Amino acid sequence: MSTARVTKDQDNWRKSLAPYEKSNTKYSVWQLINTLVPFFGLWYLAYLSLSVSYWLTIPIMVLAGGFLVRTFIIFHDCCHRSFFKNRKANTIVGNITGIMTLCSYDQWRYSHSMHHATNGNLDKRGTGDIWTLTVNEYLALSPLRRWVYRMYRNPMIMFTIGPIYTFLLIYRFNRKGAPKKERMNTYMVNVALVVIIGLLCWGIGWQAFLMIQGPIFFMSGVGGIWLFYVQHQFEESYFEEEENWNYVKAAMHGSSFYKLPRVLHWITGNIGFHHIHHLSSRVPNYFLESAHNTSPVLQDVQTITLLTSLQSLRFRIWNEDTKKFIGFKDIDTSLKVKNKKQHQKAG
Repeated sequence: MSTARVTKDQDNWRKSLAPYEKSNTKYSVWQLINTLVPFFGLWYLAYLSLSVSYWLTIPIMVLAGGFLVRTFIIFHDCCHRSFFKNRKANTIVGNITGIMTLCSYDQWRYSHSMHHATNGNLDKRGTGDIWTLTVNEYLALSPLRRWVYRMYRNPMIMFTIGPIYTFLLIYRFNRKGAPKKERMNTYMVNVALVVIIGLLCWGIGWQAFLMIQGPIFFMSGVGGIWLFYVQHQFEESYFEEEENWNYVKAAMHGSSFYKLPRVLHWITGNIGFHHIHHLSSRVPNYFLESAHNTSPVLQDVQTITLLTSLQSLRFRIWNEDTKKFIGFKDIDTSLKVKNKKQHQKAG
């Protein structure tokens, strides 16, 4: 695609998205109500159900986990300052929902902004994204580092240990070089979590708290990481070196449209319209679908479904020659063929 074409498309997309880049206070407040009230109601109902049967508690926790994912999307929009027009309102609600989802507002806002600014840029990876290596980078690693990367990209580890490691450990510490305001925000969130968890454990008992909040946290954490993973890890995604990298191409071809059943679009805050979100993070989640439907060009993107998204589990490494994601088996097979040819040549 020529530079002139990209510029023209960018102008057209910007014009199409402009009407949706302003938040609506009425919609935002209603979303807070229809998300937080059900979540706290389900949490309390789960507590009451413990005295009846834990089998009754489980489906209630599953629903609560879904609403916690939706709460995270509100937090996410506040970090982009797109949920409310007022900056202070975004900060207040962002901090509250951040505590609920175990995230520090300022810390996460920085890392996620970096993700948007560098998505698909091979020279600026490493902040707020999934660890992704190219074939050549992988082959240059020591055997130990290859093993570490394989473990990181293993779905059983990424979607079990991953949520615990990320939300309970990584988000509790400040990044190197973080400014004072960001550091203090992280400390504030940590203190708030200790106080809230302590009060809940004192009020209902630590066993009841863990039996309810543990599964809710884990299910929502797995769902959150899955959504983030699957919408950038598809076969023909977009990765380029800095000199060839383009923001619009990265948004449109490095982010997918995750076509979900309507109820799942609702519970996940329409984050499945991920290409729209990357084109303009100023579009609040409740306008993403409308923005997607406004232009056929915006619909001409990589579309994945619940079934086809499972294919992403086998994509582990970026092949810079074919511009596609491949699995470790593809590399292992290529290495065997290469070694065999070298052996035959030497013989």
